[in-house]
Parts: sequence; C-alpha cells; structure tokens
Amino acid sequence: MTSEVTVGTGAGLDTADMVLNIGPQHPSTHGVLRLRLVLDGERVISAEPIIGYMHRGAEKLFEVRDYRQIIMLANRHDWLSAFCNELGVVLAVERLMGIEVPERAIWLRMALAELNRVLNHLMFLGSYPLEIGAITPVFYAFRERETIQAVLEEASGGRMHYMYNRVGGLKEEVPAGWTGRARTAIDQVRRRMPDLDKLIRKNEIFLARTVGVGVLSAADAAAFGASGPVARASGLDLDLRRDEPYLAYSELSVPVVTRTTGDCHARFEVLLDQVYVSLDLAQQCLDRVDQLTGPVNVRLPKVVKAPEGHTYAWTENPLGINGYYLVSRGEKTPWRLKLRTASYANVQALSTLLPGTLVPDLIAILGSMFFVVGDIDK
Repeated sequence: MTSEVTVGTGAGLDTADMVLNIGPQHPSTHGVLRLRLVLDGERVISAEPIIGYMHRGAEKLFEVRDYRQIIMLANRHDWLSAFCNELGVVLAVERLMGIEVPERAIWLRMALAELNRVLNHLMFLGSYPLEIGAITPVFYAFRERETIQAVLEEASGGRMHYMYNRVGGLKEEVPAGWTGRARTAIDQVRRRMPDLDKLIRKNEIFLARTVGVGVLSAADAAAFGASGPVARASGLDLDLRRDEPYLAYSELSVPVVTRTTGDCHARFEVLLDQVYVSLDLAQQCLDRVDQLTGPVNVRLPKVVKAPEGHTYAWTENPLGINGYYLVSRGEKTPWRLKLRTASYANVQALSTLLPGTLVPDLIAILGSMFFVVGDIDK
C-alpha cells in the first residue's frame, strides 16, 4: 500500500516523491476517472489512469435483452455520440441478418450521424478551453449546439438519447419540411462558427497553454490504438468513412483533417476543422434525402432473431473508431456483443503523455484526449 508523503522544501531538507490521487471525484468535468500520479515537486514522474468507477456491465446486459432493447443500452456509453452508438449496433445486426436497408434510411442515417458528430465536437470545443481558464467559448459552443439539437430533437423526440435507429432502418419518417429546417440550422451554424474559431484558435493564452504540450507521436498513437481526432492530430491519416466506407459514404468525398505536431493545440484544431467538414457532409446527405422517396425501414417479424454466426462492424464515431463484435447462436438475444470504444484506447496514452509534464499542463493534456468516461468503463 502506498502512503502519501509530505514533500520537504528549503535548503538541507530531504525531499521525497509524492503520490497524488486526482479522483475518483469529478475532475475537470471528465467523469469519474482516477489518476494516480507520482510527483517530484510539480513535475509528474509517473501517471496511472485507473478506470472502472462508472462500469455498468453493458456487455453483459446486452446478453439478456433482445435486439430491439440493446439499442437503448448501447445508446448511452458515449452520451455525446448517442446516435452513432446506436448506428454501430444496428449495422452489426443487419449484417448478420442480411437485411437490405432502404436507401432513404441510409442517407438519413448519414445526415443524422454527421449532425451528432457536430454536437459532440462542439461540446469539447466549449469545455476544453473552459478547463484551462477560458470561459467565453462555452457560451458560443452551446449556442451552436442548441441550433443543431433542435433539429435532432424534432426528428427523434430526444435531446440526448435519440433512440432513432432500428434494425432495418429508422424509427419513423422525419417530419414534413424537416430537411429544409435542418439545412437552415446547418447554414446558421456554419455562418456563426467563425465567432468561436476567431475567439480561441489564435488566442495567445490558449496557444501558450497548448502548443508543444502533451505531444503524442504517430507511433505511440498507433501503438495505443488511438483513433479519431486524437490520432489524426498526430499524423495518422485514418478515417473509416473514407478508408472502409459503410452506409453510403463511398459515394461522398470525405475530407480527412490531419495535423502532424500531435500536441494539445493540434488535437483542438482537428476537432474544430472537423466541424466544418461534418456540416458540409450533412448538407450533401440532406440533398440526397430530398431526391429519394420510399420507406425508411423494413418490416420485421414480431421476434427478431439473428442467425447463428458472428460479425464485426466498425464505424467512425465522433471520438474515434468504435467496433461491435456480435456473436449469435440463433436466439433473440446476442450470445456476445463486445464493444471496442474509442475513449478506452485514447485514455491509455495518458500513461505515456503525462510523465515529465508539470501539474498545470496535466489538465490541458487530460482535456485534449477527448474521452467520455462512460465510453471507457461501459
């Protein structure tokens, strides 16, 4: 058992390393994560992320719920990416069952997934500067979030947990005129994004706190399995929407935003620039939706059973790659549904990033790794 040691100061006094626990309270708005740090003065010697305080056993709960019910559970582990979480599950089930989803549903799913990506990124673009002392950006970020949120709420009835995906398509058709209102919201957010951009991207204090801080090399990002904005900021040019397209992403040109410096500022910039990309992609998807008619789901039997077998579906979630390994024994519940979440891989890198840094930089690095604790613990 490690005891905490008071560090001596002043000439002639022996000093010792201090063990400091950050957590498991609610540090820096990032959920119930615990960091066990060994400090020499204000310099971090070693860092151990300790997880599991929010563990709900989602994967075991999947095994006793049918394929319609597990969508509700999968919705919640990354609560900022609920629509995209649902999407990965239904894609895996549809693949195993051999279901062809109507084309209109495919393009609506893509439009909603990109809008959900914008919501996720805006939350971090507002909260990350807040963690290192910049209060104003969060107000701009939430103004834009509310504009997009209203559109998703109108379609699904939910503000956070949408429950809009179904095996075989979507819950229901979007309201009349919805695509026009969604396009208006996208135009508003695109027009107002420079307010947030100019406020923070080149801010001298923000640059001083983030440039050159918490550098994650491309090799380390790959070794830890990091993905999404965290990996692309280190120069890993990987995006499943372009490289292994699902839904109808193969019909779109998906620009992949990358940086090479791999520091806190690069991760922030990738996130910021991806908002513009997702707004454009969502608008292209809505244009296609307007050209299509027909149903948004397929008729399913009263009891949905996936045939015996297994499959793996992965999607480019807002925080990185999410994988869904589904094993079925031909019953109405999955025998196994394993989640590979982006946040779990991203947070592992903290043990490499934090040693050698100063305590004030710790929060800047922690916030820039863009994770949701429920997504780590599941």
